[in-house]
Amino acid sequence: MFRTALRNVLAHKARLLMTVLAVMLGVAFVSGTLVFTNTISDAFQKSSAKGFDQVDVAMTADYQEAEGDRVGKPHDLTQATLDKSERVPGAASAIGVVQGFTAVADKNGKLIGEGFQSQGGNYWGAKDPRYPLVSGHAPKGPGQILIDSETAKRAGYKVGDTVRMSVDGPVLTPEITGIFTTDDGNVAAGGSLTLFDTATAQKLFGKAGVYDQIDVKAKPGVTQAALKAELDKALPEGTVSTTTGKQLADDQADAIARSMSGMQTALLVFAGIALFVGTFIIANTFTMLVAQRTKELALMRAVGASRRQVTRSVLIEAFVVGAVAAVTGLVAGIGIGAGLRSLMGTFGGSVPDGPLVVKPATIVAALAVGILVTMLAAWLPGRRAAKIPPVAAMNSVHAKATTKSLVLRNTLGALVSAAGVAVVLVATTMDGSDGQLPMGLGAVLLIIGVFILTPLLSRPLIAAAAPVLRAFGVSGKLARQNSVRNPRRTAATASALMIGLTLITGMTVMAGSLQQAIEKMASSSIKADYVVSMANGNALSPDVEKKLERTDGVTATSPMLNAASRIDGQTEYLTGVNGAAIGELAGPKVDTGSFKVGGSEIVVDSETAKSHGWKAGSAFTASFEDGKKQKLTVAGTYESNDFLSGILLDEKILAPHESDPYNMKVMVKTADGTSGATQDKLEKALGTNPAIKVQDKQDISNEIAQMFTLMLNMVYGLLAMAVIVAVLGVINTLAMSVFERSQEIGMLRAIGLDRKGIKRMVRLESLVISLFGAVLGIGLGVFFGWAAGELLATKLATYELILPWARIGVFLLLAATVGVLAALWPARRAARLNMLEAIKAE
Repeated sequence: MFRTALRNVLAHKARLLMTVLAVMLGVAFVSGTLVFTNTISDAFQKSSAKGFDQVDVAMTADYQEAEGDRVGKPHDLTQATLDKSERVPGAASAIGVVQGFTAVADKNGKLIGEGFQSQGGNYWGAKDPRYPLVSGHAPKGPGQILIDSETAKRAGYKVGDTVRMSVDGPVLTPEITGIFTTDDGNVAAGGSLTLFDTATAQKLFGKAGVYDQIDVKAKPGVTQAALKAELDKALPEGTVSTTTGKQLADDQADAIARSMSGMQTALLVFAGIALFVGTFIIANTFTMLVAQRTKELALMRAVGASRRQVTRSVLIEAFVVGAVAAVTGLVAGIGIGAGLRSLMGTFGGSVPDGPLVVKPATIVAALAVGILVTMLAAWLPGRRAAKIPPVAAMNSVHAKATTKSLVLRNTLGALVSAAGVAVVLVATTMDGSDGQLPMGLGAVLLIIGVFILTPLLSRPLIAAAAPVLRAFGVSGKLARQNSVRNPRRTAATASALMIGLTLITGMTVMAGSLQQAIEKMASSSIKADYVVSMANGNALSPDVEKKLERTDGVTATSPMLNAASRIDGQTEYLTGVNGAAIGELAGPKVDTGSFKVGGSEIVVDSETAKSHGWKAGSAFTASFEDGKKQKLTVAGTYESNDFLSGILLDEKILAPHESDPYNMKVMVKTADGTSGATQDKLEKALGTNPAIKVQDKQDISNEIAQMFTLMLNMVYGLLAMAVIVAVLGVINTLAMSVFERSQEIGMLRAIGLDRKGIKRMVRLESLVISLFGAVLGIGLGVFFGWAAGELLATKLATYELILPWARIGVFLLLAATVGVLAALWPARRAARLNMLEAIKAE
């Protein structure tokens, strides 16, 4: 049976090529994803581990928990703490670490790196073992800095150059006195690292006299664990935490692995979709191959082969095909992984040097996936072939499915589909995250149910195209009849496109609706013309608002000053605003009372008010950072959104209680409204600062929606894999269908249908099948988009369903294009058949 199966594989090389390609693409995606994520994870882990070579024990301040009316805050790591740690037995030296955000502009004035990757720190003394100098000398005073060698290379800076930079808003223009090397992961990923002398760093980052961390180096022969034990004994309990350098490196490695696992999971999901679509093609291929060899299999049964042997023959054939596809896919996947790593540089990122990592688990996964998927898809056709009685197979009376099997299939499909719809509808009534799991379960059930019902649905839906097909004469009529002649084959072919378009359409509906909802939210809740904030979301210096107030044309400003407080034994965050101007700068929907802020009157979002049992007129006492208390009265409650939420009170009440007040945003109203000239004026007033964003309402909504747009573009790109596999499926089905109908095509040629008519017939058949799959996919996608939107509407009040008709039209056009392209080779093959040889063919 093995020799027979191998002979069959070699005898149908052209037919099985498409199946090999389908499996290979899915396996390549899986193995490429694993190679790519393992490679960059390994590179970052090794690079970050080098950064802890100079750290034997790291000390960080413990957090003083909030209790009663006391607001929680961290203890301070002072110079006294550093001196004491340096005198501990076993300690050779100690370095105080200061860290913070530092935005550096390139020579064109643009921010280097992405906001959170642009970091600043301190250079310790005349020589810092953490940062070896390549050139220049240590910085002294606020007018001198060091920059890392990668940033210097990217921006074209050298020692002696002056740079534009910012820490919390105001522009600084220090001189570069030196360039250093670093193993910092952020720099490797495309960010920047700027170093000041310690006193300057402490002042700029608002940490005068204190450190974020103290790194202690052990004397030769002293272990990290021994040094940690000595430090724990010497320092006050509950004020400082100590961690060994090895533990820090391990934690960093775990953090990198976790961050990479999210990307890996997302990519593997799409690889799974491609494999799922490929499963239909494999099952379709083996079904047709088995059907074409029915008499051969029957003869084998007649001469003594058992049912198991027949099934085993088909499975061995599938194993050989799967193994070839899996090995080829693994090799292609390694190439994809290497290519993706190289492409990271194109998108502004970089990876530390390191080898391409191909783990044994990757090889096992690739081989297992390719072989198991192929054998699983071939099992049902093989089992079905083995159950056919030899005499019946000889006479081909098995060709049509029995009424019982059709009734069973349609009943099962209807029940599964109904269950899927019911679960999805129930999920839409749940609250946000609670409905996600039921929604996913319902979606899977509905897709499976529709797939089972696809043969039944194919007849009425394809029949609807009859009036259009009649315009193509005999070719159109024959194409319609061929499309419904074998509903199961048509269903399996159309389902490949259906799944891809379901996901694409659903994501497109959600993204379009979200964009509209965000724009509505921004326009309804923000009356300000502009909102000013830091590029990385950090706090703005109070000087920023003062500069904006003095700018010509600015009529009103309000900071958004964030601070923690204690209310009713709980920690609540307050937002200080300009009480006199907030009414003309923000206008969220008011639920109760009035939107009035001033003196002791405050406004609260409805969710916070509900959690405390507050309503308009309620009074409570808030405890501030300095321990002082203030009685506040709720003037009204409002509907929260992504821009405005929580407790709003007058900044004049809040600011005096904060030791280091900071603004998260500043809202600005101008006399001339929004315009390019006004925006330029505001940016120039702030020194054309690369660290500061000046955004109007449209900019804000675009930024919020950017994540969804990026996700949608990723979906389009990754699902292209599924579409390619679907195209292979259509080609495969048509090619084998042409082979099956060779005699019929020969007869059509003999009675007068020319080659153009034959080509047109095959192309129209392909077009009909593709559009059938597209209609099902788009219908399901719209339904899922609506259902997911109902979940989002519980969190986003302005959400409403928006159908992107233009893009839906594009998807239909894409499906039609797939159908036409997929039919090129089968149509040409059909037209070139020799009519006499075709008529004699069995």
